[in-house]
Formats: sequence, structure tokens, C-alpha cells
Amino acid sequence: MKLLTHNMLTSKCMKGVSVGYPLGINASDVRVSEVDFNPDFIARMIPKLDWAVLYNAAESIGQLEDLPKDLANNYENDQEFLKKVHHVLLEVDIINGELVCPETGRKFPINNGIPNMLLNEDEV
Repeated sequence: MKLLTHNMLTSKCMKGVSVGYPLGINASDVRVSEVDFNPDFIARMIPKLDWAVLYNAAESIGQLEDLPKDLANNYENDQEFLKKVHHVLLEVDIINGELVCPETGRKFPINNGIPNMLLNEDEV
């Protein structure tokens, strides 16, 4: 699971959950693989992200690197900044672990890079 995906997941559909965001991450297997850098794609994705959630997720799995805590001004023209964001969003992959609902503590497994967000019948 990429951190780009994590940034958009919520457990809000669960019974008794009002926000369900951001999900915590307990990663047992994290891999980094090279992905072609597309600065335009990264620059277009940044406004859609919750930056604080991305930063905290990268920190929680030990992949923060040099990512700044605050979004850089004029980031569209800062190639080094875009490369750091690219790395965190697309090259870091959580292979196995779990996502944790911040309100209920419900754990959702991540197996082979795929988060299983399916709910049991009594949770809907």
C-alpha cells in the first residue's frame, strides 16, 4: 500500500465512527522500490493531500527521509522537494501490516500491499 493510498482511506463507514481519519499504521514489512519521477503528477497531487497526515505516516514507518514538516512555498518549481514527496508517496510500499481506526481501534490488515477495509455485518 502506498502512502498516497493511505492519505485517502478512512473507516468512516463503520458503525459509531464519525471521522475515522487518519488511520494509524502498524507496518511489519515496508519496501522501497524505484518509480519513474513525474514532477507534474506530484505537483498536481500535493493540493489533494492532507500534508500533516502524509508527514506523520512517513514518520511512523521510518521513511521520513528529509521531508519537511510543512509544505514548501512555491513547491511546483522545487525539483528537490518534489523528489522527496515522490519518494514518500510512490516509492515507499507497505507490504504487510495493519491500519488502525483512530476512534474504535479496529484493525484492518494489509497483506501483499493490499489493505482489506471490508467490514463485518455487525460493523455496518
